[in-house]
Amino acid sequence: MFEKFIKKLREDKFLTLETTPAHSPTFDPIIDKIESLGLYEKVDGFSATDNPLAKLKYSSIIASFKLQQRFKKPVLATMSMRDRNKLALQSDLLGANDIDVRAILALTGDPASASDQPKTKGVFEGNSNLLLDIIKCFNAGIDYAGKPFFEKPKKIYPFAVSNAYSKNSKNILKKLIQKIEHGAFGIVTQPVYDLDNAKLLIDLFEQAKKEATVKNNDPVLILGFFPVTKLRTAQFLTSHVPGVYVPKMWVDKLYKAKKISEEEQEKVGFDLSLETFLKLYEFYPKMHLMTANNFSLAKRLLDEL
Repeated sequence: MFEKFIKKLREDKFLTLETTPAHSPTFDPIIDKIESLGLYEKVDGFSATDNPLAKLKYSSIIASFKLQQRFKKPVLATMSMRDRNKLALQSDLLGANDIDVRAILALTGDPASASDQPKTKGVFEGNSNLLLDIIKCFNAGIDYAGKPFFEKPKKIYPFAVSNAYSKNSKNILKKLIQKIEHGAFGIVTQPVYDLDNAKLLIDLFEQAKKEATVKNNDPVLILGFFPVTKLRTAQFLTSHVPGVYVPKMWVDKLYKAKKISEEEQEKVGFDLSLETFLKLYEFYPKMHLMTANNFSLAKRLLDEL
C-alpha cells in the first residue's frame, strides 16, 4: 500500500485530503461522512492532524489507523514535537509501526500557550528535524540512542511541511534544504493561493534538492490548498497563520461580496477557490487539500477535477 503510494507521489498525479479528529472519544462520524460523500474514491490518501493550535483532539495515530482500515489507503499521521519527548516519540512510532501507520508527517507544532487545556507546557526537545532523524534511525533498525531493536521496524515514510510564503524566500530555501537533508520523502506546503507563488516554491524546492548535502530519498514537493469562502477566513490566514499569504484581490472581492450578502460572499469565495485549485492542479498535480473537515466543500471542488 505505501510503496504504491510513494510511487504515485513521485511519478503521477497525487492528491491527499486532510482530516482533523474532533474533541471526541470517537473518530467514526468523520470516517462515515467521508464514505457517504464518496471522497475516498477521489483521493490517493489522507492525513490526520495532531491537536492543531494545541487544542485537545482525538489521537492522530488511531485516526490514521481507522482511516486506513476503512478505505485501504495510506494516511499521513501527523506527529507534533510540542507534545512528546524523545521517549514518547519513539514509543508512539513503535506502536504505529505495529498497526501499519507508517507515513508520518513531522511537525514542530503550534505553541502550547494557545492550548485549551490549563497551564499546558510544550516539550520541544527539538524541532521536526529531530523526528525525521529518529525515523531515519528506525529505518536502520536502531533507536535514537543507537540500540538495535529485537525486530527491525517496517519501513517508515517521513513527510515534512514548509511555509508557502515569506518576505525573504531564502528563509524557505534554507528550511527546505534542512528537511531534505534530514530525510523527508515529501514536503507539504502551507496553503498556496497564487500560481506565481506555486512556481516560486517549485523553483526553490529544485534549488534545495541541488544544494542539499545529503540526497537519499528523491523527495517531492506537495502544494497545500485551503479553500477560502469567507472574508474572516482570509483575514485569519493572513494575520495569524505564519507562512500563508492570501492575495489582496481575494480579500477585496470577499469584502465587497459580504457587503451584499452572506450568500454572495460564499459564491464569490467558492468561485475564487475553485478557479485557483484547478489552475494549481493543472500546473502541478501533486496537492494536499485542507478544508477543516468541511467535506461537502471538498466534494464540490474534487467533483470538478
